[in-house]
Amino acid sequence: MNAESTALEAATIRQQCRVLRLPSVAAQCTQLAEQALRERRTHLGYLEALLQAELEDRELRLVERRIREAHLPRMKTLEEFEFAKSPKVSAQQIHELARGDYIAKAEPVIFIGDSGTGKTHLLTGLAVAACRQKRRVRFATAAALINELVEAKHQLQLGRALSRWARYDLIALDEVGYVPLAEVGAEFLFQVIAERAEKAAIIVTTNLPFSEWTKVIPNARLCKALLDRITDRAHIIETGAESFRFRRTAERRKSRAAVASPSG
Repeated sequence: MNAESTALEAATIRQQCRVLRLPSVAAQCTQLAEQALRERRTHLGYLEALLQAELEDRELRLVERRIREAHLPRMKTLEEFEFAKSPKVSAQQIHELARGDYIAKAEPVIFIGDSGTGKTHLLTGLAVAACRQKRRVRFATAAALINELVEAKHQLQLGRALSRWARYDLIALDEVGYVPLAEVGAEFLFQVIAERAEKAAIIVTTNLPFSEWTKVIPNARLCKALLDRITDRAHIIETGAESFRFRRTAERRKSRAAVASPSG
């Protein structure tokens, strides 16, 4: 077969792959055909390799789409987390959670600690791990979630918005307790959390111990009901009070000062 005929066949295959939505087959069919000839593989062996390449790329694209749709504030993984600088956090426990059993069992995960102790990094890392398992994940701060639901209510779309949030396999809710909530905001937060109780997983970060949640949810009865839902069967992880962000900044300043100061 001459080069012109081969090029024509390749162009026809690429066109057919576009119709069938098989981009990886289109991209790799020629390369894998040449490899199959060199390795004297059978036609079925070549077809298996081609379809495997399509499946692998399709899975990679799905994971990338899950991460994109999660609306993570920044890409942080558990592999990047410095457990040595956060001694209160058990690396073994976090990696066990990353396997995703808590999602299958609809168990909440709560990170409690002061600002700068790694809560958001751990929440994001678990969210990324869930995306890699092709689960539907959505990140939001508590304020952003409440604002979205308030806006949906004003547009008479509250039911649709709540249904959309209920469809996620995992909600990663950051910064609960950072600002006081109006009555309607606290009710919306309760509604989202109560809807997921024993049905779907949620991760929450907070800077407040549970005894102080009434500072941001003044309705004591609503606060108690929310805590009952969110702590039931929960994995509660304390990240401590010492900010390693602050410590890292202090170390950098100290290092710069040492470089700038004249020796002896």
